[in-house]
Amino acid sequence: MLAGVISDTHDNLKSIDKASRIFNEHKVNIVIHLGDIIAPFSLERLAKKLNGIKVIGVYGNNCGEKIGLQVVARNYSIELDDPPKLINIKGRKILILHGWGPTDFTKKIAEALLISGKWDAVLYGHTHKKDLRYFSGRLLLNPGEAAGVLYEPSVAILDITTLKARIIPLE
Repeated sequence: MLAGVISDTHDNLKSIDKASRIFNEHKVNIVIHLGDIIAPFSLERLAKKLNGIKVIGVYGNNCGEKIGLQVVARNYSIELDDPPKLINIKGRKILILHGWGPTDFTKKIAEALLISGKWDAVLYGHTHKKDLRYFSGRLLLNPGEAAGVLYEPSVAILDITTLKARIIPLE
């Protein structure tokens, strides 16, 4: 089972379109959004471009239009909640979150959550920086930012069964 992982889209429709194309080409079963979608029109664009692929996500610190985002989420059967959110997929316990405050703080929190051993994987956003590491067979993943605001835009493909992930640039 494959998951597309995306974060920090920041209303960049061109990047949303590119990410959707990658997810469709890889035939992912689910897309996990790690926050900072921003506006409802961006979430709707993502849902339409994914052609019925299930989307699960969390709000980011810049998602100010929560009511509008919830309306879109309901219309497209998207699970969108406050972080952190625990998801169980194929027997894997995956904790998804966005982040808080300075990037180093978010990174340290994500690491600590993973090292606790309570989850098979911790997926986070907010820092806009790619992070793909393993601790005792457990996955820590930040796909980087999709928007390309601070760094080259990217997403990730995650094999849920093996917890093998790879980061893919949005070209």
